[in-house]
Amino acid sequence: MRLFIQIPCLNEEKTLPLVLENMPKEIPGIDDIQLMIIDDGCSDKTVEVARSLGVQHVVHHAKPMGLARAFRDGVDYALKHGADIVVNTDGDNQYPSAAIAELVQPIVRHEADIVVGDRQTAKIKEFSWFKKRMQHFGSWVVNKAAGTHIPDAASGFRAYSKSALIKLNIVTEFSYCMETIIQAGNKRIAITSYAITTNPKTRESRLFSNIFEHMAKSGGAIIRSFLMFKSNVIFKWSGIVFAIAGLIPIIRFLVLAAMGLTEGHLQSLMLGVALLMLGALCFALQIISEVQRIQRRLVEDELERTKEIQYSLPYQKIWAQQDEFGGYTGEATGLPGEND
Repeated sequence: MRLFIQIPCLNEEKTLPLVLENMPKEIPGIDDIQLMIIDDGCSDKTVEVARSLGVQHVVHHAKPMGLARAFRDGVDYALKHGADIVVNTDGDNQYPSAAIAELVQPIVRHEADIVVGDRQTAKIKEFSWFKKRMQHFGSWVVNKAAGTHIPDAASGFRAYSKSALIKLNIVTEFSYCMETIIQAGNKRIAITSYAITTNPKTRESRLFSNIFEHMAKSGGAIIRSFLMFKSNVIFKWSGIVFAIAGLIPIIRFLVLAAMGLTEGHLQSLMLGVALLMLGALCFALQIISEVQRIQRRLVEDELERTKEIQYSLPYQKIWAQQDEFGGYTGEATGLPGEND
């Protein structure tokens, strides 16, 4: 079983040695451990430091592409090179590298396909009371959207099985953390958490400038991910609410009409009709969203089959000929079987 430990980096030459210092050399159930950094447009000596400390793989971005793209490209590289498990940690040494050995055990034992490191945010001294409450609330919202029970949904310290990564599709440009949990919950991927203790803070976050920007971007990512799977539910309940709200003034008008008191109450009839039309529109949108949901599921099933072929052993022989910039250092063998 091959484990890839990937570290997204943006100018981490000072903290990367701390991350790699306690990196496990052997893990029960793991036969091969590979270290990889994602150079997200580093302008310092992060890559040189990584190589000097034994990092075997480097994925390059010519300019900063963001955490979500770095994660996605790192996963793609790892699966192309035979990864059975991928662990993601950060280059700022926030997460304890030594905990990776325990983080992957639920996957090794086939008890889960995703393991999220629970930072136990209520105990982090660097977090203000407001940030702790927002972290707790954000995790609650994500769990409600996903039907999961992950105490720290924003944690980037995670382990994924190959099976889970093939099923997941990263579409956000901000952070993959919320999106992958919501997808995992709705796709019935087994997900659990493992309690960790974070290291002392080394620098401010580069993902966002303040907590309010983080809340806004995370909120947007949660809403988009939720709408991917549950937009039909929103339209259904909106239609029910508008339909009931429309029936009330119409019934009132009919009762008054039966009593011969229609004069001056035509507004009730008009309001009721307008609300019923909105309800009918919502039900129509529900039908459309349901059809789109089925179509998306069929597309994702096809994409999953394509990924299984793309990351299979015959194709790994082709990917192994790529250099770290995506080019080929030698002659490509072509499609599997052509030159066997």
